[in-house]
Amino acid sequence: MKGMGMMPEQRRKPMSEINVVPYIDVMLVLLIIFMVTAPMLTQGVKVDLPQTTADPIQADKDVESVIVSVDANGAYYVEVGDKGSDPMSLAEVREQIAKILSQRSSSEILVRGDEYVEYGTVVRLMAELQGAGASSIGLITESPRDDK
Repeated sequence: MKGMGMMPEQRRKPMSEINVVPYIDVMLVLLIIFMVTAPMLTQGVKVDLPQTTADPIQADKDVESVIVSVDANGAYYVEVGDKGSDPMSLAEVREQIAKILSQRSSSEILVRGDEYVEYGTVVRLMAELQGAGASSIGLITESPRDDK
């Protein structure tokens, strides 16, 4: 028998709540780790591409080549056969190539880009040529020079 006048012994109710503070701490540590490592994953690596000599591609005599050139300033030129052009915009190049391809579907489209033109400029040109209907686009290159 328990003492008179004393409160009866209370049973502790089991705690059904989860303490989330340690989980938040772990999450913040992981967030900091990912924030520090993410920029390292997206940076490029300096790559020295190999210079090789390749055999020239034999062009068909029946197919007239269309050469689209990009100079160091980013200006575009379209050369059909022996006829050159004045500098033009990317939209004008697309229109002219679309006209040429609608007249003769067997035209060969070649891109000649200056060594110092930005890579993105040539890629945008190739995307526009593909949008104009060119299914196959070639790149014109030169053999490496020995500047030793």
